[in-house]
Amino acid sequence: ISCMGDENGNHKGGFALLDEKTFQVTETWEPKGSSVPFGYDFWYQPRHNVMVSSEWGEPNAFSHGFKPEDVANGKYGHSLHVWEWNERKLIQSFDLGDEGIMPLEVRFLHNPEATIGYVGAALSSNIFCFYKQNDGSWAVKKVIDLPSKKVEGWCLPEMPAIVSDILISMDDKYLYVSGWLHGDLFQYNIEDPHNPKLTGMIRMGGAIFKGSSVKLIDDEPPEKMIVNGVSIHGGPQMLQLSLDGKRMYVTTSLYSAWDRQFYPDELTQGGVLLKFDVDHENGGFVSNTPSLLVDFGKEPGGPSAAHEVRYPGGDCTSDIWL
Repeated sequence: ISCMGDENGNHKGGFALLDEKTFQVTETWEPKGSSVPFGYDFWYQPRHNVMVSSEWGEPNAFSHGFKPEDVANGKYGHSLHVWEWNERKLIQSFDLGDEGIMPLEVRFLHNPEATIGYVGAALSSNIFCFYKQNDGSWAVKKVIDLPSKKVEGWCLPEMPAIVSDILISMDDKYLYVSGWLHGDLFQYNIEDPHNPKLTGMIRMGGAIFKGSSVKLIDDEPPEKMIVNGVSIHGGPQMLQLSLDGKRMYVTTSLYSAWDRQFYPDELTQGGVLLKFDVDHENGGFVSNTPSLLVDFGKEPGGPSAAHEVRYPGGDCTSDIWL
């Protein structure tokens, strides 16, 4: 289990091992004294004896919402870490700098022989590719850049996309990217993994839509998405794809403190799960209109906000092949 802070909510990255029968914490995975500054996600490739981990931020900071000054004060991570899996040893760290603030989801290709993957830097709204070089060392390069949009009526003059999730189809053909604040869902062909090619996009509106309090300066905003009479409050956040690559499931909640700050109507009206049909063979989406809506606004004890999506027998964001 990835850990993000110490007992006082300060930043401290590391991993906890649980007993497989009792689920009691037995020890830290990494040797004593070798923790990293921040923690969040990780993915490993057993055949290559490697694990890659990412960084979000300090719990004392992000748990109360986003404050730009926390970035300047060093309370958010911007590094990617490479570990030897069997030896539990940190072997390389990459400082992604201002282009890589808040690297969140880590995704290796599903092919167990692959030595290449991606991480999405949420706040900088970039996608980095990490890969093993011929000499056995690892390298990182930026392969996708989602530019901020100039706006009025928001807390900053430019609004980042906030890349909150990325997902790779089970056949390693497509990379999906969610831009939570802009309200955009992207599909990239990654058959050439070092050079992703945009093949599809859906604009849900997010925080920028016609009639919203935020004015888009250099572009025409989309219509606010309304499905079966239900207004969508939020942007595409967590993603899950069917194993055949034909059905994309999207939820709208990132984290309650951030939902409350950027999409307050979601907490009062409820979040949703949407299904978009995918043209997996040719690329793109069959339609920009969802073919399924699950409204969590009227849940008992709700309204509720929807986050993680999982298939019971394994899925594109949790299966690792031995």
